[in-house]
Amino acid sequence: MADLPLVLLHAFPVDARMWQPLRDGITTRHRLITPDQRGLGRTALPESAHEPSLDHAARDLIALLDRLELDQVVLGGCSMGGYLTMAALRAAPERVAGLVLIDTKSTADTPEAARTRHELARRAETEGVSGWLAESMLPNLLSAETRETRPDVVETVRDLIDSQQGAGVAWAARAMAARPDSTSLLAGADVPALVVVGEEDALTPPDAARAMAESLPRGELVVVPQAGHLTPLEAPAMVTESILGWWPFA
Repeated sequence: MADLPLVLLHAFPVDARMWQPLRDGITTRHRLITPDQRGLGRTALPESAHEPSLDHAARDLIALLDRLELDQVVLGGCSMGGYLTMAALRAAPERVAGLVLIDTKSTADTPEAARTRHELARRAETEGVSGWLAESMLPNLLSAETRETRPDVVETVRDLIDSQQGAGVAWAARAMAARPDSTSLLAGADVPALVVVGEEDALTPPDAARAMAESLPRGELVVVPQAGHLTPLEAPAMVTESILGWWPFA
């Protein structure tokens, strides 16, 4: 099998710039594709009557693969990017040769979590995101160690969040709230799979990552010490090494 491209999908509420710390290390060995998801970064939010759903974002991704003439890729993502990876796997399993699931989970939102997302969406639409969203999310996105000792990472995440459009953030939040449970989907995904999680991830904790890795027929787990929910920004060298060391394709 010829070497496959790696497609990495970004977390919420940031954009594909979060992958920049991994780019140099990965591209020495593999082609890396990091699109912005609809409504975030440089990708516009389409005018559509459809209810927000990651299924629509998955169709965006499949259309991108078609334009790039890529029959199969190794597909992965962080947090929301992992949810979108699962939506794409559900929509077009034949396009996915392997999975890289970073700080994400296969379960659906609880009713309380979904309500919180809808409240965030309403505020983002009415106020935008600058001045409140980053401050409210940083304690859950980054470990205490990162927040206390890595001001550069804190500022990077704050800047990424502050640069997003309120409408795109609202759409993504509602789409995540509507996502289904994907546990059985992963249990049927007989492809090589890497699961990466920060040791201090408060949103998708190591226990959830371990359960996800165990449900995958060919899953492997890596726990990143002292990192929180954004391991690609908190520990890019270890995440890069984990992907390159796991890579099962010639």
